Amino acid sequence: MTDTEQPASVHELAQVNIARLKSPLDSPQLKDFVDALDPVNAMADASDGFVWRLQESSGNATDVPVLGDEWLIVNLSTWRDADALTSFMYQGRHRELLSRRREFFERLKEAVTALWWVPAGHRPTVAEAEERLLHLRSHGPTEHAFTLQRPFPPGKARPEAGG
Repeated sequence: MTDTEQPASVHELAQVNIARLKSPLDSPQLKDFVDALDPVNAMADASDGFVWRLQESSGNATDVPVLGDEWLIVNLSTWRDADALTSFMYQGRHRELLSRRREFFERLKEAVTALWWVPAGHRPTVAEAEERLLHLRSHGPTEHAFTLQRPFPPGKARPEAGG
């Protein structure tokens, strides 16, 4: 059995991604995105390896403030591992929306996605996610905050200043 097949891991993969809206959520330009939120979230919730996602009473996190910018929306979740996350990301309706992201969101120059390992059962806060994303922007991929393209294994993280 490989590490990714073990049912009781001591670590889970946290991920945050942010996007700056091109239009208000209730605008006709974002109708397809907004209409897809509930089905895509339900698909995530049912995905193999999905653990948890940030959500408000609406069932999503579109009204959760992030980085002090009212045009930013945040997605924050935990997964068994990177394989589970990427399997969800690149299939079905989520893949379709991902391919249309430039219709809905501004293109940002800085990193918009960060990953890090958390102890199993830990639910990261938006403040923690913001700190990890800002760390990635300042320092590039490290054990503290990394990308799918430059991952780090679980259990290798060491305490770093500021988080």
